[in-house]
Amino acid sequence: MTRYAVDQVRNALIASWSTGIGDVATTVAELPPGPDALRLATCLTELSQACWRSYTHPASAADQHGPNSIGWHRQQERDAFTAVVPALTRPQRPVNGAPSATRVEEIAHRAGRSLQALNAPRLTARITTEVTAELAAIEQAELGNLRSRAQQAVVLSREDASPLHVAHADTVLQRHPFGAEELFTQVEPTAAAIAAAHWLHAATVTTAGQTRLHPAQIITEVDRVKALAHDSLAEIVGAMNAGSSPWQVVMPMIRSALHVAEGHFRGVAEAKQRISAAEDLIVRAHDNHPELGLSLDSVYLSISPINPARPALDLLENLLSGIRSCWVLYTQYADTFSGREADVDPPQHRHTEAFIADVRQAAAARRDQLL
Repeated sequence: MTRYAVDQVRNALIASWSTGIGDVATTVAELPPGPDALRLATCLTELSQACWRSYTHPASAADQHGPNSIGWHRQQERDAFTAVVPALTRPQRPVNGAPSATRVEEIAHRAGRSLQALNAPRLTARITTEVTAELAAIEQAELGNLRSRAQQAVVLSREDASPLHVAHADTVLQRHPFGAEELFTQVEPTAAAIAAAHWLHAATVTTAGQTRLHPAQIITEVDRVKALAHDSLAEIVGAMNAGSSPWQVVMPMIRSALHVAEGHFRGVAEAKQRISAAEDLIVRAHDNHPELGLSLDSVYLSISPINPARPALDLLENLLSGIRSCWVLYTQYADTFSGREADVDPPQHRHTEAFIADVRQAAAARRDQLL
């Protein structure tokens, strides 16, 4: 989303958004003096967030679509885009304290009232142009075009993924199996994670062939993956070994994490599984180390295998880390079987080209399951 702030030195309204490798900023308008400018900046930031939510949580991704269902409410929010500019120029106050029908309209009217308080027609015109550009960027992102201002979508986790972006990410990984900056600056992160899951599975199959381990064992063997990433990678590799497609594995994981970010589980079964696993762990720890005095209340329970604040990007980073860890394990075992010690400089390792070639071959063998 776009964030708005007041440059108090120049007394100007600033807009900034992420490009995946850093933020860019632009001056929106000069401001009249007074505290109302800060209220306007806050309203515009909240408006951008509410509108971009229609992109990250599209109606098409909802489970229900009947009257007053989640899908219905999401569609109402998306349809409210047409009411935003009129609300900025002709804002209304809540009738009898009741809010507007949608959050998008409610915030737009609040931003309009902030503009009224500033009483600067030229500023209102500039803000109208600015918000129109923001709405156009969202519509552009919905079509899969992440150029220019729509590039901010590369840091947003979405409950859906563009097949075109999955194919784009797959092409990038075909050229660079360990990942490339392009995945973080030009591709929807959810789509990039789906493609990366496909390539992680190929890496585990390749490494399993070299190490003579089962593919499901590979993730437990690697030692360069951060601790919290093991759960997500093991879940993905296990499901894909059982025949699931990358899409079938990645999408529920990201959607569940997005629900956690909003304060609730998507399903009771997953919560029960995590609680049961924690209880079993506590019982075993208590039996082996009674002196620790562990109890159910003393253990922190992970409610998501990926970071709910940035689930798609977190999962993408985990998957790429998993691919690199497979490469390290592959080369270690290759040296063991060849009877030679590992080279000091792993990136120049003589087995890297063989690993990449084998991973590409394994990925190509299952490409029909990617889209």
